[in-house]
Amino acid sequence: MLTHQFSTFFIVPSNIQEIDSVPSESFISKAELSDVGKEYISYVRRRLLKEYLPRIKQCMNELSDDDIWWRARETDNSIGNLVLHLNGNIRQWIITGLGGTANVRNRQYEFAERNHIPKEELVSMFEATLREADQVLEHFDPAGLLETRHIQIYDVTCLDAISHVVEHVAQHLGQIIYITKLRTGKDLKFYNL
Repeated sequence: MLTHQFSTFFIVPSNIQEIDSVPSESFISKAELSDVGKEYISYVRRRLLKEYLPRIKQCMNELSDDDIWWRARETDNSIGNLVLHLNGNIRQWIITGLGGTANVRNRQYEFAERNHIPKEELVSMFEATLREADQVLEHFDPAGLLETRHIQIYDVTCLDAISHVVEHVAQHLGQIIYITKLRTGKDLKFYNL
């Protein structure tokens, strides 16, 4: 069993109950911590549903099914495989890891699939998964952010698990955008400043 630690935004004791015994000037208060936790979860929900999802949908709308499953080399991932992978990752880390549902992930399948699942089905599946994860986050008590959960082979805090999903989606979104630009030659105009 591995313990995996990501960096956090502020220093707090490993046991949230210890805050009562620490001088108030040493750490943020429980109320402030709760406010930060609520804001962080709100930020994550906005990022996943209002920023990442629309961009993935826009990319997929620009492409044919053949483009979605295109890969430059057999060792590369197609957009289709990346979407399947993100679907599995979000399910495992948020829906199962935080929400407590049974883990049904088949990570090997996410990368091995070659049957060209239609883009409408991929988008629908991914959006449904994001909305299910959003429900888990909506009902998640921010006081539990520092609780430890066992996900994959790691023992991580809930804060770490949530942060992992946000960064993971962002990384693969970058790949999806790059492949879309490569296949279409278009400026997707995500940032018209």
